[in-house]
Amino acid sequence: MFQESKLLRLRYTTVNDLDFVCNLESDKENAQFIIPWSVDKHKKALDNKDILHLIIEDRTSNKLIGYIIIAGLVNPNNSLELMRITIADKGKGYGKESFKIIKKWAFMVFGAHRLWLDVKVNNLRAFNLYKKQGFLVEGTLRECIKGENEYESLHVMSILKREYYEQEMVNQKTVGQ
Repeated sequence: MFQESKLLRLRYTTVNDLDFVCNLESDKENAQFIIPWSVDKHKKALDNKDILHLIIEDRTSNKLIGYIIIAGLVNPNNSLELMRITIADKGKGYGKESFKIIKKWAFMVFGAHRLWLDVKVNNLRAFNLYKKQGFLVEGTLRECIKGENEYESLHVMSILKREYYEQEMVNQKTVGQ
């Protein structure tokens, strides 16, 4: 087990999980927003000391909910990249809960200075989730990915350690009132 909350458990991905991961990536709803990896690429990521590959499970039922890939574990600048988060059952708060766990781990356990990601400009559901989680837009990589019919742009977003702690202070004050 890696980290958990009352609702979810994040655990290290195993080779046996890769069918679930690849099926989730190739799902029509998800594939438009990510560049799916092959099973071999995921296997290599499992062995890469710079990458954290995690499965998201429901804590009660052990049902597989999604997965997360984080890179930069050996980055000397303490900057982690959230390469991918993909959720199977959308609209149930699993993404929000997963972010709470990952941000807490990144800043309080790992000691990262910065957590960043990129998101396709047309992926409004993810973009809005990231904004609600405190990520700020740093810039836009215009038409940097060749899609099926056109070039697509990416927003680069990040949250810094101090911003995370400020957000946590506000959340604690709100809960305490």
